[in-house]
Amino acid sequence: MRVFVTGASGWIGSAVVPELIGAGHQVTGLARSDASAAALTAAGAQVHRGTLDDLDSLRSAAAASEGVIHLAFKHDIAFSGDFQGAVDADRRAVEALGEALAGSDRPFVLASGLIGLAPGRVATEQDGRGAGQPGSGVQGRLATAQLTLALASRGVRSSVVRLPPTVHGEGDNGFMATLVGIARDKGVSGYLGDGSSRWPAAHRLDAAHVFRLALEKAPAGSVLHVVADQGVPIRTIAEVIGRQLGVPVAAISPEDAGEHFGWLAGFLGADSPASSTLTRELLGWQPTHPGLIDDLDKGHYFRLS
Repeated sequence: MRVFVTGASGWIGSAVVPELIGAGHQVTGLARSDASAAALTAAGAQVHRGTLDDLDSLRSAAAASEGVIHLAFKHDIAFSGDFQGAVDADRRAVEALGEALAGSDRPFVLASGLIGLAPGRVATEQDGRGAGQPGSGVQGRLATAQLTLALASRGVRSSVVRLPPTVHGEGDNGFMATLVGIARDKGVSGYLGDGSSRWPAAHRLDAAHVFRLALEKAPAGSVLHVVADQGVPIRTIAEVIGRQLGVPVAAISPEDAGEHFGWLAGFLGADSPASSTLTRELLGWQPTHPGLIDDLDKGHYFRLS
């Protein structure tokens, strides 16, 4: 299959591309920089130069493909304070890609998120399927996912793959690496409140496998969860980090969370366990790589570059 992948040189994409090529697919990746283009070429993929804002370019690349995986999201502006701008850009990109695929019965796989989906209880693939409102922050991203699922009625084999807040592995620069950096800088491995908030997790290579399976065989309108660990308590994560760094582990009060954790404080209190039972049954997927705690214990998060 000829597959167009946005975000192809990112943390998830750089695992999805070899997963697809290894299964015999031909991959064209969106690249906005020379470095991204070089990485894609080295991985054996073709390069389509452009950005998420170049909607005509996205349409042409999607129209020339036999399937699309949309991984790109403007995390740089989202985490610098313009989350709404990132959500709006993502929705415009999905609209353009969906327009190019309409009536083709070709697959379109969207990466979305799990955090905050069903606070305080185990979220399933059945949750969060109601229509969100465009332009309303996190709910706006849910609306983009719903828009993707609605493409099934327009002749697109669309599916949404929800990712946990930490997709871990060697080379990760996301939430886990940030927590390690904070603990090293502060001299204490902190957790928010009583540390009982739970995060689902999955290894990056297990996530890449789900995206390939979704492309190949997910029915139109499917919601899929990339979850290996249903819910790891934040305190357990802090304890591993403290042990690895040789620093004390301590509770951080909600009042002090912003100063201690910075932008990450808003996420640490989210109790967001999630199940992947339906995804495993539908796709025949089973995680085969280390869970989050085992991966942290391997030590690669704690090596100084």
